[in-house]
Amino acid sequence: MNNIVKNITSAIAFILIQCLILNNINFLNSVNPLLYIYLIIYFPIINNRTVFILFSFLYGLSIDVFTDSAAVHAAACVSLAYFRPIFLKLIFGMTYIHQVVKFKNIDLKQNLFYISSLTLFHHLVLFFIEVFDSSKLILVFEKAIFTSIFTILLIVLLNLFLKNK
Repeated sequence: MNNIVKNITSAIAFILIQCLILNNINFLNSVNPLLYIYLIIYFPIINNRTVFILFSFLYGLSIDVFTDSAAVHAAACVSLAYFRPIFLKLIFGMTYIHQVVKFKNIDLKQNLFYISSLTLFHHLVLFFIEVFDSSKLILVFEKAIFTSIFTILLIVLLNLFLKNK
């Protein structure tokens, strides 16, 4: 029960930070970091997958409600939650298969690769759905890459801050 309250509190905090602070940062008029995916990336591995996907949907939908977007964040969050086990298996291999991955114990290089892969995947899904025009693929890739860079930087800084705590 304590874990559920902690996850809900974290979700509310990330939603508020994203909607009230980070969405108002428009670097180069199109890049704003999407830190809210931190919670999906580092959600506990041993869990009920259906509940996790439902949580991700509601989490993304709440971002959509506050940012007045047409469920693009919900779709990207569900995609991220659905494909996360594949990324975990590819990046952590047997450690993930035996369910012994501890995010606080992995080295920086592996953690950075994990964060980068999931962030880029999420952003590509998000911007493909948002633009939904094959003639603007370069714009989608451009936005996804630049937004991913800032999001990855913020996630790494948040990790360092939380590790020192």
